[in-house]
Amino acid sequence: MRRKKGLKCSVSKTKSAKAGLQFPVGRVYRLLKRGNYADRIGPGAAIYLAAVLEYLSVEILELAGNAAWENGKARILPRHIQLAVRNDDELNKLFSSMTILVSPRAWLESPYAVCTEVCFI
Repeated sequence: MRRKKGLKCSVSKTKSAKAGLQFPVGRVYRLLKRGNYADRIGPGAAIYLAAVLEYLSVEILELAGNAAWENGKARILPRHIQLAVRNDDELNKLFSSMTILVSPRAWLESPYAVCTEVCFI
């Protein structure tokens, strides 16, 4: 079937694209609804939470990338995340109750670490 000249196809935009974010707003909204955090969840809450998560991720990755570059490495290791978080006052306060495991031996010895590198204690 041909399309007439001047008519455009309707291209659907994701909620993340509308908000200008990289994190999935739709997934965050779905998880908020399923989590039984409140009786009603507004769509603005998912956008706000996705924006905060994206900001924190970008901030940590930027600082960890700088730490990796200072150590002459091209790849970010858990040690670089540890250095980035502990050298920043605000991130250190946020991550004060968390343990960032650095060595593979610590993964095996810690009862909290199953398959992740950041553990909540």
